[in-house]
Amino acid sequence: MNMDESTLLTGRFEENRKHLHSVAYRMLGSLSEADDAVQEAWLRLNRSEASTIENLGGWLTTVVARVCLDMLRKRRFRAEPPVGTRVPDPIISSRGAVDPARVPPISASLTIDSDARVDPEHAAILSDSVSLALLVVLETLAPSERLAFVLHDMFNVSFDEIAPLVGKTPAAARQMTSRARRRVRGVNTPADADLGAQREVVAAFLAAARGGDFDALLRLLDPDVVVHGDLGATSSISRGAESAAKGAVAGAQLTAAARLVLVNGAPGYVAFNQNGEPRAVVAFTVRRGTITDIQVLADPERLRQLDLANE
Repeated sequence: MNMDESTLLTGRFEENRKHLHSVAYRMLGSLSEADDAVQEAWLRLNRSEASTIENLGGWLTTVVARVCLDMLRKRRFRAEPPVGTRVPDPIISSRGAVDPARVPPISASLTIDSDARVDPEHAAILSDSVSLALLVVLETLAPSERLAFVLHDMFNVSFDEIAPLVGKTPAAARQMTSRARRRVRGVNTPADADLGAQREVVAAFLAAARGGDFDALLRLLDPDVVVHGDLGATSSISRGAESAAKGAVAGAQLTAAARLVLVNGAPGYVAFNQNGEPRAVVAFTVRRGTITDIQVLADPERLRQLDLANE
């Protein structure tokens, strides 16, 4: 490949980069892993006979999907419990759909980013992204189900194109997508598109919590807001604005040294104790200008695994 061909190929890849990042982020729920998947697609493109590819966008989407599918399978294999261990499925109702009030706290593929350092490309992905609650629910799907649902329902990829990726017939791929769609029913409502506006709501919540302003907290909270708490050994779920506001006021000391961040692309904050050690990661879903979901991670073991230095 000569210099002109290389430059042309780079330009064509960059035209598809945002789309590829969006696909990878929805598949993986992590900006850093999405970066890795897109980079792998670029490497594979450079090793291919690019001049023979008629539909570069479709080819790249397929490659990214394959890479993400492999990453999801490896992730699930690493997390697989011992044979014979019963794994509860508490968020799935008797009808097979997800109960939003039972969605578990912050997903396993947790990414913390300083909201002041998110580059424009990532900001564009996040502003057009799915809710944190949906990302958590997607973690409950089998890798092939997640791929089928994401590609078809979010990016309008046909079942004929999805089928070879998951090793199924188009009819079977359609059934997988339908099954996944039933799982996510109830949480597939996107957060507000304006990430800056979401951040302002969370910043106002943080200020109200610090000041013990109960009425201000009520104005920021949806009447049916759901709060999920993960303490490691125990977990909790509560619903309602008054309960959430009382909890925020009671935990005001945790917000004194809090730092605003993005948690899996959603606005949130990290709370620190007086010694600068992280005590909790709190993530929010903001819809129509009010907070509809709060997820609190206070599991000491998981917090130790994260890079949460109080800069």
